[in-house]
Amino acid sequence: MFEALTDKLTGVLDRLTSRGRLSEKDVDDALRQVRLALLGADVNFKVAREFVARVRERSVGREVLESITPGQQVVKIVHEELTEVLSAGEHKLTASDRTPTTIMLVGLQGSGKTTSAAKLAAHLRRQSQSSLLVAADLRRAAAVQQLVSLGKQMAIPVFSHESAKNAVQAASAGLERAEELGSQWVIVDTGGRMHVEEEMMAELEELHNRISPHEVILVLDAMTGQDAVQAAEEFHRRVPLSGIIMTKLDGDARGGAALSVTKVTGVPIKFLGTGERVDALDPFYPDRLASRILGMGDVLSLVEKAQQVVDKKKAKEMERKLRRADFDLEDFLEQLQSVKRMGSLGQFMDMIPGFSKMSKKLPQGAIDDGELKKVEAIIRSMTPQERRSPNIINGSRRRRIALGSGTKPQDVNQLLNQFGQVQKMIRQVTSGKGTRSLERLFR
Repeated sequence: MFEALTDKLTGVLDRLTSRGRLSEKDVDDALRQVRLALLGADVNFKVAREFVARVRERSVGREVLESITPGQQVVKIVHEELTEVLSAGEHKLTASDRTPTTIMLVGLQGSGKTTSAAKLAAHLRRQSQSSLLVAADLRRAAAVQQLVSLGKQMAIPVFSHESAKNAVQAASAGLERAEELGSQWVIVDTGGRMHVEEEMMAELEELHNRISPHEVILVLDAMTGQDAVQAAEEFHRRVPLSGIIMTKLDGDARGGAALSVTKVTGVPIKFLGTGERVDALDPFYPDRLASRILGMGDVLSLVEKAQQVVDKKKAKEMERKLRRADFDLEDFLEQLQSVKRMGSLGQFMDMIPGFSKMSKKLPQGAIDDGELKKVEAIIRSMTPQERRSPNIINGSRRRRIALGSGTKPQDVNQLLNQFGQVQKMIRQVTSGKGTRSLERLFR
């Protein structure tokens, strides 16, 4: 989502770091471009103005301008100030002294509130904590059925009160059921409208007063830009928010809402929704997002995601195969599946430091989930023997594989050639001759 902003900011900062000396005019010219980039990304104009002022105040002093690496000092200041813009309060969920801890999700219709409720329960389960989902959205047709369906898919219990007359009755009964089950958390999905209105707010206030939730989390659609920030202000005015889930960050929004909402409202972002998958809900870390926006990657999040999807036994077996240069298409398919479980290829690559710059040199479409699906289809159309020994694939086998995968024989040829290069590189690395080959590969 931050691709355009990242490109502009890294371009400006790269020009600063390439200079041996900086003047106040150099800094002012660069910050003028930074401010335009932020406004172009739909960042709140007050937030952009204050951010640039803070960076300038810290950057034009003698300590920075006369340092050995003034450009790098300015980049460091920009990162720190961007982190500060994204920071406020407690970014983690906090449990109450009494069990269960009640979380009340609020938000406008279409923001992904019901889906986020299920994702949040899945996140807590990965932390070995039990949850009960409570369907209290009695306004939207099929909202209850949607939550029940999501619960069944994820094997998470859902409470729905079929005879409840209003959300207060449904939520109160749900809390009682959570106590009976001994659930550690109860997540209440509330009703929303297409826009903020008095009737909805009055209902949320009554519900809040009745169930006294420990956490009130607003689900915001990042695609709605500054409208999301205005909605957050109104919700926070009527119901004290403790956190925000920013959804649809995998879309093509410019990112202004995510960069503005905390500074404007003082409410911390707790999670980022990054896709449709049930595990596509990431804990929010201000410094990590600041690094990604500035093209610095996010190695810690990459490692955490890898730890969630990688089987340790399989990882050791893969290491053994690599050392023996015994890596075949079966192994390649398995690694492809692991990458897919970590999210989209674009999200995965964004976490690699410096990749945003390197990706510009790659052919168009090189980072494309559709290409990965094509590769997967081709490999799955092969027999086990062909996957283990690709060298036996002749012309007739290529035509059969292409027909079975819905691709062309040329696509099969391309995959086999690329895999052959990978195998060759692995053999060179394991034989101690790989350094020069890797340098040539990434030159």
